[in-house]
This record gives sequence, structure tokens and C-alpha cells, in this order.
Amino acid sequence: MADLTKASPDDVREAVRERYASAAQRAGEGCGSGCGCGPEVFGAALYDADEAGGAPAAAVGASLGCGVPTAVADLHEGETVLDLGSGAGADVLISARRVGPAGRAIGLDMTDEMLALARANAATAGVENADFVKGYIEEIPLPDASVDVVISNCVINLSTDKPAVLAEMFRVLVPGGRIGISDVVAEDHLTPADRAAAGSYVGCIAGALSRAEYLAGLAAAGFAEASVTFTHEAAPGMHSAIIRAVRPLTG
Repeated sequence: MADLTKASPDDVREAVRERYASAAQRAGEGCGSGCGCGPEVFGAALYDADEAGGAPAAAVGASLGCGVPTAVADLHEGETVLDLGSGAGADVLISARRVGPAGRAIGLDMTDEMLALARANAATAGVENADFVKGYIEEIPLPDASVDVVISNCVINLSTDKPAVLAEMFRVLVPGGRIGISDVVAEDHLTPADRAAAGSYVGCIAGALSRAEYLAGLAAAGFAEASVTFTHEAAPGMHSAIIRAVRPLTG
């Protein structure tokens, strides 16, 4: 694989898109997938039967995530949930069941193949309150203050403009809205070069922020009550983590 650490943002985005398009094709052929960092810490292995409720096996089996954001987002009936980088749709479909018919779950993805797979999985599951939208997580195609919760699963680390992603999450959340994100996060002592040595962007690791960088970025975007909690190690000094924060009621 080419060294993407020196590539342009457009080249990185295209490399990520190609990998996830390929993953969607493999999933459609019945092949399992993972984030490229080992089956025990990424992908479908992280979902138990309760956490996977509401999503067909094909959607969960195609997961490329590093956690289970729906397990930490504390979803409620009637809420609108946005999943950034929704992939095969597992977290969207789980969310749709949890928010109920009065709620709505929206999946945002840039990959046509993943969107097609997600829509097919939603049809198989008979879920009618889920929508899948094409777009970039740096330019979310939704109105201001239109969602209650933003979730994401091992996607923000792939962006080359993370401040834009955090700002967009803040923009689309209603005041008092919250984020519940799974992502790969580096220990603070690791340099960008150290992170690059641990893997590539499409392997989920090289683009990771450190814990301090994540917290600073959330604060700069306007979030409050931010926390980054490591859950399990993905590589030396690199961890799957749960990121939580709230958009304040004022400001």
C-alpha cells in the first residue's frame, strides 16, 4: 500500500473510498470484513446479540468499526440520530429500532457501494425510519440544529480535516444534543510519525488524533463535557476509544 501520509487530502479520500467500496463488494458476496487492524478489536466481533439488535447479520458482519457507538449514545424514543460514515448501516439500523417509529436514524456515507448495501440491509430488516444520504463528513448535507445525537464508528480518524468534522457535528446538533463516538485515538506521547508507523489511513490508525488533540478540538468546536475513554488497544500506544461531548444549551 502506498504511503498516504504524504498524499494530498483528495488522494487520501479517494484511497479510503476505494477501500470501503471494495469492502462493500466483499460484504455483498458474503465475505466478512474488519477495519484492517485485526478481527478481535475491529468489526463485527465487537457486537454481542443485544447490541446488534435491529440490524441483520449482513449489516453487522460488514462492520468496519472499532467500537459500538450505539451502546454508549443512550438513545431515546423519538430522537433523530446521525451516523457519520455509516457503511453497511448496522449502527443506523440499531439506532432506528431504539428511537422507535417517532424517531429517525440517518446514515451519511461517501461511498455509493456502501450506501447501496445499507439500503438493501434496511429493506431486509424492514426498517422504515432509516435514511441513507451521500456526502462527506466534513460537509454534512443537513440543516443546522437538526439532529439530537451524532454517532460514528472508526471514521473520524480517516478524515484529513478533523476540525471541519467536529465543527459540522456541532452545527447539526440541537442545543443540548450530544455525540457518542467510537474512534481510534493515540496516547499523547506518540508523534504523528509514530502513528503513521502503526498503520495506514485505511487501516484506521495513521490518521488518529491523540487524546489531548481530541479534547482540544472538541473544545474549539464549542462542545462541553467532553471525555475520551480508552476501551482496548488497537496497536502499541493506539486505542479504540469512546468519545462523548454535549452541545451546550446556550452559545
